[in-house]
Amino acid sequence: MDQTTQPQQLGEPLSPLVRQILARTAGEDTYRRWERQVATTGYCSHPVRLTGGFDAADRRTGEVRPVFTTEGEPDGVLLKACGNRRASRCRSCSAVYRADTWQLVAAGLRGGKGMPESVAEHPRLFVTLTAPSFGPVHSRRLDTGGRPRSCRPHARGCCPHGRPLRCQQRHSERDPLLGSPICADCFDYEGAVLWNAVAPELWRRTTIYLHRALAGAVGLSRAALSRQVRLSFTKVAEYQARGSVHFHAVLRLDAAGAGEPTSGPPARYTAGLLARVVRQTVPQVSTPLPTARGEVSRPVGWGYQLDVRVIDAASETANPTAIAAYVAKYATKSSTELGHTLDTRLRTAEEIDALKVPEHVRRLVEACWQLGGQPHLAELQLRRWAHMLGFRGHFSTRSRRYSTTLTLLRTARADHQRATAAARHPDRTEESPVDPAVVAADPDSIEIISRWRYAGSGYRTEGDRLLAASAADRYWLSREEARLHRCPDDVKTLAA
Repeated sequence: MDQTTQPQQLGEPLSPLVRQILARTAGEDTYRRWERQVATTGYCSHPVRLTGGFDAADRRTGEVRPVFTTEGEPDGVLLKACGNRRASRCRSCSAVYRADTWQLVAAGLRGGKGMPESVAEHPRLFVTLTAPSFGPVHSRRLDTGGRPRSCRPHARGCCPHGRPLRCQQRHSERDPLLGSPICADCFDYEGAVLWNAVAPELWRRTTIYLHRALAGAVGLSRAALSRQVRLSFTKVAEYQARGSVHFHAVLRLDAAGAGEPTSGPPARYTAGLLARVVRQTVPQVSTPLPTARGEVSRPVGWGYQLDVRVIDAASETANPTAIAAYVAKYATKSSTELGHTLDTRLRTAEEIDALKVPEHVRRLVEACWQLGGQPHLAELQLRRWAHMLGFRGHFSTRSRRYSTTLTLLRTARADHQRATAAARHPDRTEESPVDPAVVAADPDSIEIISRWRYAGSGYRTEGDRLLAASAADRYWLSREEARLHRCPDDVKTLAA
């Protein structure tokens, strides 16, 4: 048991943690207001503390009236959710990001959130693109019945360092050997992190190549094709066990035009045609891969593993709901899914030695740091992205017209929360000299003047953090109970 959580003995002086908890809960009204702030952040694990407020200025009269100030709030601050998408950093904020991503992906597959339902009839694919090999690694292989097979049963001989290339083990899903190289001295660590760094450029070139190949498949010029169809997409990056990223992408063909995709492409543009073009084109895409010592760059492309599935509402695994859930799941993950706690930037080389990570991951980070000091690789910013093993792109991206935006989803959620709060507490707005609803209804005559200042991040004391974590546990437990109540089939699955 941790020293801070040991039970207090009668007659002993109160520990600092107990004093902090008692100080926070001493006043019922103050504590309720603080608790309400914690709930408003969605039970964020590391909220931002702000001081100040905002005023309303009447453009016609010049009168300025206060709307909200933190002076009367607990500790004189307002708590705001951190908004971190990584589940390893904040469970609550990542859950919101994951839900928004699900809505964004699903809207592009079946309509809703401002997208027409006709997009469900468009040709759609779910494509997985992997990284090339940088050396043999331990992997988990399954037979047709889903049973694990031997890792590398047919490999023969030894590597140049005298290590056998064969591995007869049947690795479990949590085997720490998964992803680690058969021989660490043979593994191309420099090539692996450099490939992570150029992966976003490789994806950009892939979209260009697909457009060209599609034009060739139907016998049109690229300009003529652009007048008929448009390729829309959304993608998410995921780390493989070996530390290289691969991409899961949703591709959709729309009718060309400046507006939203209200209709599908001409009949000859089918999902089968798009799938054939993808399979033929992806192996041909390449981008220059820089070298560690400044020699001439060599072309590099995708790995040989390419998975292309036609999205169909009748499919068990490739239906819009399942695909949206799959993409949203990986949108909140990071390199921490490799079995370590590497989710913040590194500032010095000494921090690498203190990392509690597997040796394979450590060598990838060290490769980033060493290569980051090379002048000809400065534009890759490898030291800045060493905690991401060289990957410097966005984890979740989409084309301009694929679907709605995260901004619109967040605005709609904020409007809904304000409307719900006003319905539950109709008299609360009377406490403010200016009704926020009036401000929103008359933006031309009333201007909002914000005066916020950053006061810190995280909870002020360990006692506050413990109370917030306890409230968060109760909140997530109640949500899980409500979900199982709505979906009793899930209870049978858990019992089995």
